[in-house]
Amino acid sequence: MANEADRRCQFYVCKCFTTDNIFLEDYRLHVRFVSEQQLRLDYHILLKKLGCDTEEQFEDVLNKILQEVDRRRRLSVTSAERAAAIKDMYQPLHPHVYYLQESYLSTKLKQIVEYCRSSGATEDGLSDLLEEEAAPRVYHFPVFEKSFCEELVEEMEHFEQSSAPKGRPNTMNHYGILLNELGFDEGFITPLREQYLQPLTSLLYPDCGGRCLDSHKAFVVKYDMNEDLDLSYHYDNAEVPVSETECSEVEHRVTEGLLHRGQHMHGALPISSGVRWNLIIWMRASQERNKLCPMCNRKPSLEEGEGFADGFTKQSKDINTSCVLT
Repeated sequence: MANEADRRCQFYVCKCFTTDNIFLEDYRLHVRFVSEQQLRLDYHILLKKLGCDTEEQFEDVLNKILQEVDRRRRLSVTSAERAAAIKDMYQPLHPHVYYLQESYLSTKLKQIVEYCRSSGATEDGLSDLLEEEAAPRVYHFPVFEKSFCEELVEEMEHFEQSSAPKGRPNTMNHYGILLNELGFDEGFITPLREQYLQPLTSLLYPDCGGRCLDSHKAFVVKYDMNEDLDLSYHYDNAEVPVSETECSEVEHRVTEGLLHRGQHMHGALPISSGVRWNLIIWMRASQERNKLCPMCNRKPSLEEGEGFADGFTKQSKDINTSCVLT
């Protein structure tokens, strides 16, 4: 296991976090913001085409961007404050779901992981055990038992209905929960990544850091007829760069997971009835992302962050940086 080394490591964020990929919901557009002058030069024509016709509308866009930039600058402090408040005031409905147990996992996943850990495991052999979707290198397989999924959803609904403070995953999802703030990281998400997901990614995605995942960001998002219905086409701030132009539709099923590279373009179609909760884990390999920030496509300019931050690290030149499964 590599978890003790991971937790001793200082993780960082790229300074582009406060400037790049700011989502303008009214126009379904991601923008980069450095200054008002830059915004006008880079996006004025495009915004007009999308319906931002008047100076008042542009000023509204600018104000929303400034609010988002300020939110991002204060994020680590406000997140820590929320986590402390949640720990102090929130009483979990199902305390046991915060700690991963093998009984929560599907028999199929355990068989797949057992194969991945065997000495003769190969990508081709693993592919035979997985159901590959229409899109290249996108895999669909059972992850959890249904009873666990039901209890996890009950826990999320219970938290949503509580008075505890809530931080949303991003500017595209208005209904969701950051699992690190709720206390899932150490006992659930980290062992899930290290013990069960990394054996798969090591074989399936060695070219984009699958063998050396050392951090993550985990959250749930909720889709409801009266809340968020869908999610725009996008890519994630995670490993595991491509520019696909063809869309493939994948059906989500209770207990099953979808594994794909973080920068594989994807989205969520509108739901037509009911409620859907998705558990999402962005898995990151600092040895890969230290070379190039996936958000700004530049060598990252780093500043300290809390916890796993955005998964960047500062490494000594003397350290052997080869990716291995540990």
